[in-house]
Amino acid sequence: MSAASLDAPGDRPEALQARTLCEAFQRTAARWAAQPALRAYGSDASWSWAQYAAAVRRRAAGLAALGVKRGDTIGFLLSNRPDFNLTDAAAMHLGAICWSIYATAAPEQMEHMLRNARSRIVVTEQELLGRLLAVRGSAPELEQVVVVDGAACDGLISLEDLEARGDRGFDFEAAWRAVRPDDVLCLIYSSGTTGPSKGVELTHHNMLSQLRAFDAVYPIAPGGRCISFLPSAHVADRWCTHYSSMVYGSTVHCLTDTKKLFAYTAQVRPTVWGGVPRIWEKLKVALDGMLAGEADPQRRAVMQEAVATGLERVRARRAGAVPDELERRWREADARVFARIRAALGVDEVEAFAVGSAPTPPHILDFFAAIGIEIAEMWGLTECSSNAAINPPGALRPGTVGKPLPGIELRLAPDGEILLRGPVVMKGYRGEPEKTAETIDADGWLHTGDVGTVDADGYLRIIDRKKELLINSAGKNMSPIAIESAIKGASSLIGQAVAIGDARPYVVALIALDPDVAAGRAHDDPEIVREVREAIERGNQRLARVEQVKRFHVVAETWEPGGPCLTPTSKLKRKPIAARYASEIEALYAAAPA
Repeated sequence: MSAASLDAPGDRPEALQARTLCEAFQRTAARWAAQPALRAYGSDASWSWAQYAAAVRRRAAGLAALGVKRGDTIGFLLSNRPDFNLTDAAAMHLGAICWSIYATAAPEQMEHMLRNARSRIVVTEQELLGRLLAVRGSAPELEQVVVVDGAACDGLISLEDLEARGDRGFDFEAAWRAVRPDDVLCLIYSSGTTGPSKGVELTHHNMLSQLRAFDAVYPIAPGGRCISFLPSAHVADRWCTHYSSMVYGSTVHCLTDTKKLFAYTAQVRPTVWGGVPRIWEKLKVALDGMLAGEADPQRRAVMQEAVATGLERVRARRAGAVPDELERRWREADARVFARIRAALGVDEVEAFAVGSAPTPPHILDFFAAIGIEIAEMWGLTECSSNAAINPPGALRPGTVGKPLPGIELRLAPDGEILLRGPVVMKGYRGEPEKTAETIDADGWLHTGDVGTVDADGYLRIIDRKKELLINSAGKNMSPIAIESAIKGASSLIGQAVAIGDARPYVVALIALDPDVAAGRAHDDPEIVREVREAIERGNQRLARVEQVKRFHVVAETWEPGGPCLTPTSKLKRKPIAARYASEIEALYAAAPA
């Protein structure tokens, strides 16, 4: 049965009006009972919504037998697998507060989160079990460890044992109906770029408000398909796959290895697809290579001409109008070339493309718009349930993050800091009332720490982080993010770029290579250095003269999320990086710029 036969395109899911995610889940499971709910890459195992609901009931009874009740916290250290969705949803139905640990988190980070959350139970898997047991002694509250893919032993609990403990007379219905909209749904631990991570408390009302606001701008058809590849410790994965599926009845396809994302996309053919800018940059590089590598000269010329037509149309649309003849040529190019590319990628049924978490180079957006993939830039933060602004369909404005979502108030402080107010704003930071008061003022405004501008049409542009602006020795304010975005967007070889220039005469950069693209090649290989130099030269063309990178150093290390240089969400740890590479930075300023 197709999605269209179940819900007319104009209908909105009844679950959007639920008071809690528990109620939304129950409505959706009944509505879509026979439809697939969960699947995993490389496995034939799948769960229908009816099976999903039954598993949630069994596991909830088992967790209740372990003493889990409304308001308790349960931790998860799991890869992207259906067992996360099944067990997290079960805990949610008991009114428990669920939270996840990044698989790459350092031991001290794990210890901090475990102490802050004060969870008696953590759910994990065999591959990650050792990391959890290594810090268990530093978390005296932790009493039970549930292993989703192993037998019960040495005080550990298997899934089979968990479900067997459940009381058949357990009043599951009463448990989930006791959950209230203002109850905390989940904890999301912040990246911790400036200190220990903070536990952001998001309520059922917060998350449902986020889903309703997004639906008002992008009314996604129910019964679609999405891919869960971001960690569940990231608010974006919980919002756009885990909780969203509970409203839309979509199928969540779980992917552990992000290197398989493009291959899995072609297999799944999702109806919603998005990611961070780096994913789009890598996809563009792959498509560029495909176009350049076409062996048939005639076919290659046709494809190149099609892209040129597409870019011409993008420029015309931005100028205000597309001539009829140009629109006709683009539609021909779309039928002959672009539609086939989208089908080969597996994105031909996508209703909404999105990008967020960092600035996206405009030329990346232009390229995809040229081939019929309109990417909506969006912006938000964990403290506002993920997303606060997005470019509306049919009115994208590259370089901006769009307009505030319905129900969200936005204003700028005198220093340009973006302030938000509305039902998506977090309840607070767990156990840290002082930091909560610093972030949410007495009038309910969330101080985001981002600096922005708003144009006459209400489109928001992010300039930088309030605490990260570079001010050179001549007093010029610069955005390191804009500089880094321009450099990274120039080559897939560059995995990370760090702009240095505060109180300095000019800008230099540290470059970390992309481990996949640079596989088997040394950081100081002359050919590598040449490619990086050429990429920086291309990136510099998109920057003002004072912002341009004059010298650079390619680091020997690979920067991994959760390591000394990157947070688990791949944000730069600027101060640790500056300290770690202090001698290399000084060497860049020791000689005159090239």
